[in-house]
Amino acid sequence: MAVKIRLARHGAKKKPFYRIVVANSESPRDGRYLENVGTYDPKDTPTRVTLKTERVQYWLGKGATPTDTVKTLLIKEGVLGRKN
Repeated sequence: MAVKIRLARHGAKKKPFYRIVVANSESPRDGRYLENVGTYDPKDTPTRVTLKTERVQYWLGKGATPTDTVKTLLIKEGVLGRKN
């Protein structure tokens, strides 16, 4: 079972709101997940990201791979270091 840290879309039409979740890679985008580790609100000015950093670190340590978008958010929040 491959585990990914990815976004699950919520909110109304044209007003997206995302949860940052840890899920099995075979689960649907908005389907079942293992744990909710944060939120991302792109419509807020400036964009708002809230994270449970300890839980994100835990899952990264267990081998979970973030998607490209989540990786960018984690780097901006200082949870992941930048690659040279």
